[in-house]
Amino acid sequence: MTQEYATRYPLLLVPGLLGFVRVLIYPYWFGVVKPLERGGARVFPVMVSGVNSTEIRGEQLLLVIEQVMRDTGASKVNLIGHSQGALTVRYVAARRPDLVASVTSVAGPNHGSELADFLERRFPAGTPGGRVVNAIIGLMDWLIRIFETGYRGPRLPTDITASHQSLTTTGVALFNRRYPQGLPATWGGDGEELVDGVRYYSWSGILTPGRTNRGLNLIDGSNIVCRLFARTFIKERGQCDGMVGRFSSRLGKVIGDDFPLDHFDSVNQMIGLVGKGARPVQLFLEHAARLKAAGL
Repeated sequence: MTQEYATRYPLLLVPGLLGFVRVLIYPYWFGVVKPLERGGARVFPVMVSGVNSTEIRGEQLLLVIEQVMRDTGASKVNLIGHSQGALTVRYVAARRPDLVASVTSVAGPNHGSELADFLERRFPAGTPGGRVVNAIIGLMDWLIRIFETGYRGPRLPTDITASHQSLTTTGVALFNRRYPQGLPATWGGDGEELVDGVRYYSWSGILTPGRTNRGLNLIDGSNIVCRLFARTFIKERGQCDGMVGRFSSRLGKVIGDDFPLDHFDSVNQMIGLVGKGARPVQLFLEHAARLKAAGL
């Protein structure tokens, strides 16, 4: 086993909305963990509430971090969050920077999601349409919890309304006022890389005609879903991954915000079915090497 990805501190992978560690035999971070481990990294895919507010998920993550630190003897951790997981790790780093070496946002809605805004406008809470959307999300969350095999902790609470509000541009704006660490001072810019001793990084993708709708994505239904969702975007129309806008995702040192990746491709989630030229696992490996080189 090599040591090229042997970071000083463990890597904790934090999922987004409707996230999981493993459903039956299928992992959330498909094909990501093993290559990192073969390179010497200590990697922990973690579980927080699949559907809840960012703050509740963050408090759950703090308990996980403390347990990982006890188990490994590490004094800090590197946090990598996908989608809402990016907001979750930001919350933890803002509350307890002494426990966090780095925060990495992967396709994180750091200024909110226009898809969440569309759903709020089109299917308001309390309306028949809103109840249907909530029922679908609730059913998906229930099925994931029933078939989750990678998590063995206590049952985690669900709050669909709080989760949705945490992802709208209005909800994230409130969150950002409380926890601004790493945010760009101007729209589309880079944020501070080092804040309170924590290094901040981000990367994300955009739907790229001729690339994200080619390759193995030709047989990936989730890519079609992302392309449909992309039609709800206004401010970042043509500059999103189907769920998160390119500039909305930016945080700290931006590794890239235009990789040919849809929202699921960012974590190689759909059994490795990605678009033409996409290499999402390589992004994680390169980042682990980057963290190691930074002494993290």
